[in-house]
Amino acid sequence: MAENVETNGSQQARHQEYILETSVYPREHEAMKELREITAKHPWNIMTTSADEGQFLNMLLKLINAKNTMEIGVYTGYSLLATTLALPHDGKILAMDINRENYELGLPVIEKAGVAHKIDFREGPALPVLDEMIKDSTKHGSFDFIFVDADKDNYLNYHKRLIDLVKVGGVIGYDNTLWNGSVVATPDAPLRKYVRYYKDFVLELNKALAADPRIEICQLPVGDGITLCRRLT
Repeated sequence: MAENVETNGSQQARHQEYILETSVYPREHEAMKELREITAKHPWNIMTTSADEGQFLNMLLKLINAKNTMEIGVYTGYSLLATTLALPHDGKILAMDINRENYELGLPVIEKAGVAHKIDFREGPALPVLDEMIKDSTKHGSFDFIFVDADKDNYLNYHKRLIDLVKVGGVIGYDNTLWNGSVVATPDAPLRKYVRYYKDFVLELNKALAADPRIEICQLPVGDGITLCRRLT
């Protein structure tokens, strides 16, 4: 069994490399490549969105004709750049992160790409901002797409608020829903401390989304796993 798991893991890694080398990197926007390479040198580069997921988000936003979007958890802005490049010239994205310094690392690249005018960046926790928006009825159902890649222990708290802010037919994407593969790991599996800490929160989120009648979902093994939620009611 252990040998089969290792073989499957190696095969998946080869598949991933094939996808990147064949379909992602050759079509990657030069600004995204530049930002990806800058982020790779950052000590917390594990937090970045993968290149294949960036490509996926960029196409998804074009397919649903997104114009007003939100991102919770920005880091250096790779997924943010994928979004801004997909939005029309007058599109907008409300971007929130607790660390402006990381965002400013990627900002020069975003500015050079000519899409910084689409971004409304807010430094600080997202929940207070969301609570204020909930109080404003004009904000309800106003977002076409929302991407969440932040503190996993608050994912359900985000969902409780975002379900009212995304429009009917709109999409919420939750990143890292496979959480380094830990969602299928045995209880005694060796896991990094931060992976083990957030594992139960991710499992709880996955169960809650699957049981939520207000949305239809699709969980994809892109990057570290992304679950798309389309609001029904």
